[in-house]
Amino acid sequence: MASQKNLDKKQGIIDEIADKTKNANSVILFEYQGLTVEDTNNLRRLLKENGSEFKIYKNTLVKRAFDSLKIDLDEELKGPKAIAFSDDAIAPIKVLYDFAKKNNSLVVKTGLVDGEITEESKLRELSTIPSREGLLTMLAGGLIGTVRNLAICLDLRVKDLEKEEK
Repeated sequence: MASQKNLDKKQGIIDEIADKTKNANSVILFEYQGLTVEDTNNLRRLLKENGSEFKIYKNTLVKRAFDSLKIDLDEELKGPKAIAFSDDAIAPIKVLYDFAKKNNSLVVKTGLVDGEITEESKLRELSTIPSREGLLTMLAGGLIGTVRNLAICLDLRVKDLEKEEK
C-alpha cells in the first residue's frame, strides 16, 4: 500500500493538473514518443515563447484530474501523452502543428479549447488561423483602404464646392 506521503504528492499533482486545466484557454494532448531530448527542449522553448507550458504527467493522474473536472478524455489517455497548457486558445495549436510538420514523431491528438473538447480535425483547422498580430494587420489594412477612400471622397467634394464658389 502506498504511503500517505506518496498519496499526498500524487494528490498535489492531480490538483495542479486540474488547476492548470481550469485556468487555461487551451489544453492540448499530443504524442511525443520518438522526439529526441534536443527536439523536446526546442518544442518546450517554442511553446514557452508563445506563452504556453509543456508538461508530461502520468496518464492515471491526468485521468483523475479530468474526472474531477468532469472531462471525458479517457480514450485519448492511452499511451504516453504530453500536455500543452496556454492562456491563448490558438498559440499552442499553431506551435504544435508547425513543429509536427518538421518532426513526424509529434502527433496532436485532442484537446480542450475554451473549455470544449476539440477533436484533432478541428485543432488542425484552428492551426491555420492567422496569429493575433496577423489578424490585427489584416484589420488595419482593411481600415486603411476605407480611410483612403473616405479621404478621396472628401477631397473630391471640397474641389466640387470650390468650383461652385467660383
